Amino acid sequence: MRTLNILTVCGSGTVSSTMVAQKLKEALAADGITITTTEVKPTQVLGHVEQGSYDFVVNTTPVPDNIPIPVINGVGFLTGLEEEEFLEEVHQLISRIRAAEAN
Repeated sequence: MRTLNILTVCGSGTVSSTMVAQKLKEALAADGITITTTEVKPTQVLGHVEQGSYDFVVNTTPVPDNIPIPVINGVGFLTGLEEEEFLEEVHQLISRIRAAEAN
């Protein structure tokens, strides 16, 4: 299975997005899923999505509405208050991505 490319977004493009990226890498690795992440601030999202081959976005701060790939709110994952719900949403999205690629 291919490595998924994920864009993580926070206000500064460094602190929270890096924390979410690392935590997500560890959580998905436990399920045998490999990801690469790129950490950016909201103003950089659209440019990165248009230039790169990202599968989805995880944000901890608002992002533009016109993002052409799925966006998942990662605040609950970052704070630890809604980790299971977030990971369930991520797993469902990854399943849909993989199913679409298989067709």
